[in-house]
Amino acid sequence: MIRPLIFPRLELGRLMTMTRRTALQALAAASALPFAVSRVPARPHLVRRRDDGWVRGHLTGAEAVVETLKSEAAGCVFGIPGAQENELWDAMKSKALPYLLTTHEFSASCMADGYARATGRPGVLCVVPGPGVTNALSGLGEALLDSIPVVAIVGDIARGEKYRPFQVHSLDQVALLRPVAKFVLEVRHVSGIPQAIQQAFALAESGEPGPVAVVIPYTLLIDTFHFNVPPMGDPGLPWDQAAFDKALALLADRKLRVGIYAGLGCMDYSDSLIKVAELLHAPVATSVSGKGCFPDSHALAVGWGYGPQASIVAERAFEHVDCTLAVGVKYSEVSTGFFSNPQTRYVIHVDANPDNLGKVLRTDICVNADAGIFLAKLLEQSTCIQRQGSMHLYNRIQQLKAEQEQQQCRVSGGCCVDPMALIKALRRGIPEDGLLFVDVTCSEHLAAEGYRVCQPRTYFNPTDNQSMGWSIPAALGAQQAFPGRPVVTLTGDGCFFMSAVEVSTAARAGLPVKFFVLDDQAYHYMQALQKPAYLRTTATFLAHVDYAALAKGFGVAYADIASADQLDGAIQAVMAHPGPVLVRVCTDYRKLKIRWIEAVRKQFTNGLTPAQKVRFLARVGSRALDSNPFND
Repeated sequence: MIRPLIFPRLELGRLMTMTRRTALQALAAASALPFAVSRVPARPHLVRRRDDGWVRGHLTGAEAVVETLKSEAAGCVFGIPGAQENELWDAMKSKALPYLLTTHEFSASCMADGYARATGRPGVLCVVPGPGVTNALSGLGEALLDSIPVVAIVGDIARGEKYRPFQVHSLDQVALLRPVAKFVLEVRHVSGIPQAIQQAFALAESGEPGPVAVVIPYTLLIDTFHFNVPPMGDPGLPWDQAAFDKALALLADRKLRVGIYAGLGCMDYSDSLIKVAELLHAPVATSVSGKGCFPDSHALAVGWGYGPQASIVAERAFEHVDCTLAVGVKYSEVSTGFFSNPQTRYVIHVDANPDNLGKVLRTDICVNADAGIFLAKLLEQSTCIQRQGSMHLYNRIQQLKAEQEQQQCRVSGGCCVDPMALIKALRRGIPEDGLLFVDVTCSEHLAAEGYRVCQPRTYFNPTDNQSMGWSIPAALGAQQAFPGRPVVTLTGDGCFFMSAVEVSTAARAGLPVKFFVLDDQAYHYMQALQKPAYLRTTATFLAHVDYAALAKGFGVAYADIASADQLDGAIQAVMAHPGPVLVRVCTDYRKLKIRWIEAVRKQFTNGLTPAQKVRFLARVGSRALDSNPFND
């Protein structure tokens, strides 16, 4: 049997007999929300299930895990074997389920995350209890807050009649996983393994996607059972017809100028989003996670965000918007620059998760619906919402883009490389179907502004958990999924040090990821935040590293870029190399202004009480007298 352990806790009954549809209906009923099941055509690039989806035969628990993963079309399992799961890893080899050994369980969770972002299908990791689980928590937290479908197969100590006190790794795995997982399912008998894993895949993808963990005591992996388990039905999708009708009525008012704010929920519905934008004659901004759902090459594309923290094109284009149509997006702190997005006269918010609706801005209409259904239904009502096109808006956006491009290409002179110059050069050197993974660095905000994205699922950023070191393992997960496509990481040296050893995995597995490291020997992000507030920096300087020696030790090729005039030639050579390459970019931010940081600083300052402002000013005033502040 399976005991569902859900956070927040919802009693779903016996999961062994529950379909994806009934699970979703139970969730809706438990939260006392209106719920209807609707359908959209299957996403063409998603392989929902392999063969007929059945799990049959007299199998061990480990074999049942593998057969179920194969039936759910799991493309690869990321992780590290351990005593409690050696049986499972041996079964993976016997049954030819692809796997990739990582050097750390944090990386395993990030690789599963990167695989999922690149493919749109759940990524899978497998970790042992205890330190395996605790090491994976940061990556799972990133997947949870960024709405990424991940399935974690988690080992556990012996339970039930085989339980003994003081077992190794006897932490409470379920309690550890609850805060970072959408659901936690605990298997109590070998017969429940296939249903638990099927349920995990269904829940990971349903509504707002997220990570789901399946906890299996290691003793069940060697138990046997005769399985004859059918596949689960395809999941239903949320749909609120009454709210849609209200949204349609508002959008039908042709006097209102509409702007669209699109998020990750729109990523697989790019064609529909384009058609809706053209019908509404609406400028389209995206969240950071949504970059790529609307091509930056389109005449109505204005970049990311629409406040002072983001693209200046978006901010200016939305100045005259009366109604914001936000689809498949959360107004999270990072994407809004500490909640800096302006309030428009009307807001329509559409999201598959009712808990995301209307939480930040004053919202007139909340529509609990899948983004794909919502956009498809709008297209069915095209005669109601279509507006007469005007060249004025197109020309205005084109002019703003040209001015922004001119500003971004105004590279500062001097030694080393301006990070925006690197970002522009990467765009020139990476094919449009290439995948770029950006880490938690000041340059993530520059890349969001300056890196043009024209295809869905080609630009990735750890947005809402800001897990430093994420990009390197995440890129490896994506490269495992798409061995023939270019995959590149852009990371600061501080983030690089957190997962650098995973470059050795690229060498061992032959994954030709190109790793670009912005080397300024500092946590520049923290310096940019600390220096104006404290007039000094604390704990921000990093060690000098011999990257050439590091690359040699890892067994990968190496390139060094010391000045802007080397960028295009070096990037071309790096991209042409058939294997993984570590690229050190000597970086100088100089006094580069970053809109996101400036907006966050202003928003934070405006939120201080008068007493707090006086205290800050007094401290800054006293330190201004120190002509030689101690920085480290």
